[in-house]
Amino acid sequence: MATPLLQMRAITKDFPGVRALDDASFEVHAGEIHALCGENGAGKSTLIKILGGVHPFGTYSGEMRINGIEQQFQSVRDAERAGIAVIHQELALIPEMTVAENIYLGKEPRRFGIIDKNRLYHEAGERLSQFGLTLPLEKPVYELGIGQQQLVEIVKALGYSLPTDTDPSRNRLLLVLDEPTAALTESEVDILRSILNRLREHGVACIYITHKLKEIFQIADRVTVLRDGKTVATQSVKSDGCTEDALISQMVGRELTTLFPDRQPENGFNREAIALRVENLSTYPSEPPRLEDVSFEVRRGEILGIAGLMGAGRTELIGTIFGAYSGKWRGEVFIEDQPVQIHTPQEAIQHGMGLVSEDRKRYGLLMDVDVVRNMTLASLGLSRDLSAYGVINHNAASENSAHYVDTLQIKTPSLEVPVNHLSGGNQQKVVLGKWLMTHPKVLFLDEPTRGIDVGAKAEIHALMVKLAHEGVAIVFVSSELPEILGMSDRILVLHEGKVTGEFINHNLTQEEILRCAAGA
Repeated sequence: MATPLLQMRAITKDFPGVRALDDASFEVHAGEIHALCGENGAGKSTLIKILGGVHPFGTYSGEMRINGIEQQFQSVRDAERAGIAVIHQELALIPEMTVAENIYLGKEPRRFGIIDKNRLYHEAGERLSQFGLTLPLEKPVYELGIGQQQLVEIVKALGYSLPTDTDPSRNRLLLVLDEPTAALTESEVDILRSILNRLREHGVACIYITHKLKEIFQIADRVTVLRDGKTVATQSVKSDGCTEDALISQMVGRELTTLFPDRQPENGFNREAIALRVENLSTYPSEPPRLEDVSFEVRRGEILGIAGLMGAGRTELIGTIFGAYSGKWRGEVFIEDQPVQIHTPQEAIQHGMGLVSEDRKRYGLLMDVDVVRNMTLASLGLSRDLSAYGVINHNAASENSAHYVDTLQIKTPSLEVPVNHLSGGNQQKVVLGKWLMTHPKVLFLDEPTRGIDVGAKAEIHALMVKLAHEGVAIVFVSSELPEILGMSDRILVLHEGKVTGEFINHNLTQEEILRCAAGA
């Protein structure tokens, strides 16, 4: 059998208080799409950062070989020279630079030593066209949504990974994609799949990390499962024993009977009481997406799902209600039938609202700050137990944080660890804990399970049901239609800022939602 393109043997990596990888082994062959899956904290991203040179040789033990030759990368540049292109879960874009400038970042075309802007924008447009994408080349990437930023990152890496007839040596590249479709729509996912199939035909190997198990069976040749830093199994996706249930069992070490829990009976509150009502909400910024006369209501103990395609205005809707919208808007908002004027997130919090944002790293967390300070951030002005007269009660803050760490089963070495040391799923739980500490009446969840594993998804779904059972009104956005259908009592569908459908979720199909999402 041919020598594997990549071999990683007995890899062990420690962080302060945490063993991220424990004797993990992994190999990939040329022309293979190899899926890598496991719960958050299983060691997937750490393994890839070793491969990509982020964690240099000497900070871990074990052996890594490319085409049979041992590698001791000291930097990302070393990995790139060996033909490895990595798209990490944390996007490596410069927010203030344009789409075109980010695509060619570090490899700008030059003329007489000066960056040739005309050529740069022309070639960036051609590259986007090659991938079937349309993005605003001259717009700074910070003005894009997280999904479009992900596409820019993918094009940036793939632009230097596609093999060419004039450079056949590039046919041996290894492309690594860490949760590439977490923020993509179905049509964008289809584009990515076609690109990966083309790469496979040219002999390019791909490591594909995903929590979406269906994608593994659609695109991968083999799959390796990690759990608690160890390699559990490697198998062909076409083998008889390789099923979604089997992968889940290998990932979490237990069986998950259902991803979407059954709703429990209400806990004695008035479920007809309207917690939030929005009437004729419209925004008028200079550019889309605009919201036009959006009206809806959500009752106590109800889960209202908001569906729609990228750019439909879902994030803008809940951000506007929460006081986080920077443009102008008009309309009326009522909390428990009382009209309220909300212009800032602080005012929204005072009125009993919470918002788990789409991008937890930009808007939900202070990444270099410890768990306690992140978790108490939204509660300091609400509870005299936590703070009074500008002085924080650190003992109370630690006790409250410890309670939610225990309740949400957050895996952290201590409460003083910065949240950037935690896995993505545990970071998301810290965000949830932050808002649970405010005891919200209305909780907005924007893509609450994006980029987290099936075990953590099941836990968050169970938490949503528990909160609804306690009388919290939940409004949540998801790009995954099975999740919308599995968790919602009612569903609101947006298209280009307008409500095009509202359904009671009874025997509803994905096709009915998609028709409305497409403007029908």
